[in-house]
Amino acid sequence: MIDRYSRAEMSAIWTDEAKFQKFLDVEIAVCEAQAQLGRIPAEAVSEIKAKAGFNVERIKEIEEEVKHDVIAFLTSVAEHVGENSRFVHLGLTSSDVIDTALALQLRHASQILTNDLQALHDAVLLQARKHKNTVCVGRSHGIHAEPMTFGFKLAVWLEEIKRHQKRLANATEMISVGQFSGAVGTYSNIDPEIERLTCQFLDLAPAPVSTQIIQRDRHAEFVFTLALIGTSLEKFATEIRHLQKTDVLEAEEPFSQGQKGSSAMPHKRNPVGSENISGLARVLRGNCMAALENVPLWHERDISHSSVERIILPDSTILLDYMLHRFTGLVAGLVVYPENMRRNMDCYGGVIFSQAVMLALVDKGISREDAYRIVQSNAMSAWNKQDGDFRANLLKDDRVSRLLKKEEIEACMNPEHYLRNVNVVFERLGI
Repeated sequence: MIDRYSRAEMSAIWTDEAKFQKFLDVEIAVCEAQAQLGRIPAEAVSEIKAKAGFNVERIKEIEEEVKHDVIAFLTSVAEHVGENSRFVHLGLTSSDVIDTALALQLRHASQILTNDLQALHDAVLLQARKHKNTVCVGRSHGIHAEPMTFGFKLAVWLEEIKRHQKRLANATEMISVGQFSGAVGTYSNIDPEIERLTCQFLDLAPAPVSTQIIQRDRHAEFVFTLALIGTSLEKFATEIRHLQKTDVLEAEEPFSQGQKGSSAMPHKRNPVGSENISGLARVLRGNCMAALENVPLWHERDISHSSVERIILPDSTILLDYMLHRFTGLVAGLVVYPENMRRNMDCYGGVIFSQAVMLALVDKGISREDAYRIVQSNAMSAWNKQDGDFRANLLKDDRVSRLLKKEEIEACMNPEHYLRNVNVVFERLGI
């Protein structure tokens, strides 16, 4: 299913063709640095750039024999370049090329995810502004709490998305490093200036210190960031799933013409998109655990991380690209039912206004403990009856009516009292 829906640009980053092209870009950049420092002839670099190429099928054929993908790649390149291929890969170890090329791939993937996050931000922003004053009930522990607005709920999402934009930018910087330091990172057969120049050409930062590999805590941070973004998407999707319940129905996913919810029950309109997001978030978190396991390697390197990364890095970036794209569509097409929000808010005759009534009683001079006890008894009486009416209970209770007039009780049940500072929050967020 993921391949069917993945957008072409992200998937293309992780093809063999794209990977080996990044290898070649790195090798050519090293040759240019070598030439700039007078280590190899400039005309040789010109010929290498003109002739350099590879054939993926040929690389696979060679790898069958040599059992080493970088050697197979270099052999294929040499078949295209000819004699001057002797200047390619001078002083390098395989991971210099692999890890630096991987940084280029991850940076490209991150650019796509950055655009995806911005699209989600914009969709949530639009809905938050639209529903800034759409009154609904807030919930804690899944139980009705006090009035809020649907736009306020979305403003919470929006600020979380902004934090993810910062996290992704930081994680991208963390993995945008290259290395050209040789077999154990000591520059035994290559000048550190080659590393500086090559990274400059590739717009990467040189790793301040490396072994035979770039250290995997960087990659773990990147994958963790993707998993954290996915977890927030699950959080948002879970909210939609709850709001779409038949007995709540305050909001629901768009349901397209011709769509069907059940093979057996024609009435069903299920939150399948949100459930899909919730499931895929689990995969991202699983991949995050694998990325953490890649950090402790033996001595200056082993390759136990390599096989893992060939799975989790393409999968995580493609998954999150898909998830962001799909959830943005859900948000943009979200169907909101303000009349149902009002209906739910008045459940049991407005029990959600209990705090306002309690505080009004306190203002009349009784203790908070006594006010709490009086209000709670009326709320529980309403709660325990199918047609319970908190408002009516208060009006009939002499302990309340001797202190509060009917108009004062009604004033306590005006949701505007609870929403008077919504504008403050929206202004603070700049929306």
